[in-house]
Amino acid sequence: MLRNLTANLITHERIETTDAKAKELRRVAEKLITKATRLGKIAYTPQAELSVSDKARRLHVQRLVASFVPRFGVKADGTSVDIVDKVLVDLAKRFEGRPGGYTRIIKLGNRRGDGAPMTYIEFIDADQIRDTSTSDDATGAATAAEPNDASTAEAASTDDASAEAAATEAPAEEASEKKETASNE
Repeated sequence: MLRNLTANLITHERIETTDAKAKELRRVAEKLITKATRLGKIAYTPQAELSVSDKARRLHVQRLVASFVPRFGVKADGTSVDIVDKVLVDLAKRFEGRPGGYTRIIKLGNRRGDGAPMTYIEFIDADQIRDTSTSDDATGAATAAEPNDASTAEAASTDDASAEAAATEAPAEEASEKKETASNE
């Protein structure tokens, strides 16, 4: 279970799981990343540029990582990811010089079915999760009012024109309704 959770964390860089599993997963995943970061530049230098002893060190770490996690993972969009390569090249480069603490755990609340405490576990340099239930309405309104490209600007201008036309028609309709009610009385 921990091997698959580790593989999914490396592949997706953020997963949702129970609190107890996330705490155990943190230990396992950080040990694998530490093995890669201890290699230094050897971890992400192309094979052709390495000396024979550096190739041997890198191969040893590759085999240690590959003995724990499956070699390939599949992202949500269907693309295949070489997990061992990602640990050695991408994660070792990202966390170079960091002495540990590569993951964070964000508590989500209890699961609906059984009340288990749920969390997100993610790498620390991943994008922050925005809580949609407590989003700031002022920032949402400001971003919605700003058009991003010319086509949305044209659509916004036609919407504004139709809104102005409707606003001018509304008082005229109200006046005609008042006349009708006055004549009926």
